[in-house]
Amino acid sequence: MSLQGSLFGQDNNQKQEITLENGLLEYYPQFFTPTDSDRIFHQLITTINWKQESMRMYGREVLFPRLMAWYGDANSSYSFSGNTFEPLPWTAELILIRDRVAQAAGVTFNSVLLNYYRSGNDSMGWHADDEPELGSNPVIASVNLGATRRFMLRRRDNKALKYEIALEHGSLLLMKGELQHYWEHQVPKTARPVGPRINLTFRYIYP
Repeated sequence: MSLQGSLFGQDNNQKQEITLENGLLEYYPQFFTPTDSDRIFHQLITTINWKQESMRMYGREVLFPRLMAWYGDANSSYSFSGNTFEPLPWTAELILIRDRVAQAAGVTFNSVLLNYYRSGNDSMGWHADDEPELGSNPVIASVNLGATRRFMLRRRDNKALKYEIALEHGSLLLMKGELQHYWEHQVPKTARPVGPRINLTFRYIYP
């Protein structure tokens, strides 16, 4: 079943604002209803062109510990970890999700990075979304589907200063302000049994 605008149920857009030093988080725990979240999750697993990309570390190629995909406008190529990713064309499903997220965020997005965490062994290491093509203070919108995973932040100039939030099925997290200049974030591995998770991070790439 393809997503249609009328298929989105009434969501709970209760927003939680989390003010950090030099940054702001806005968290919507039930941005999509459980029914919509389940449907979107299963559609993305089967329709997205997932790949396990690699990066060069210490003179050798190392696989990213998750599956990835990059979709967006034709001029929204994105470079990180020594790789440049050319976007695949938007799918109808991704356009509907993008437009709904953009309305909540109050900004326009021209691309989305999708990450598929197949189990607790898949992860994302410490980093900041501070590439030049994202602009000075980017708004990053993170949609989370599937298993709940820990999302951790730490100050770049004081790694003992940390904040953590559990990202739930159907939730939306907005990262705003100067956050990417002063904070790093990660999704750590976990030894406990945990199901698969998909994360979509919408952003605007400047040409």
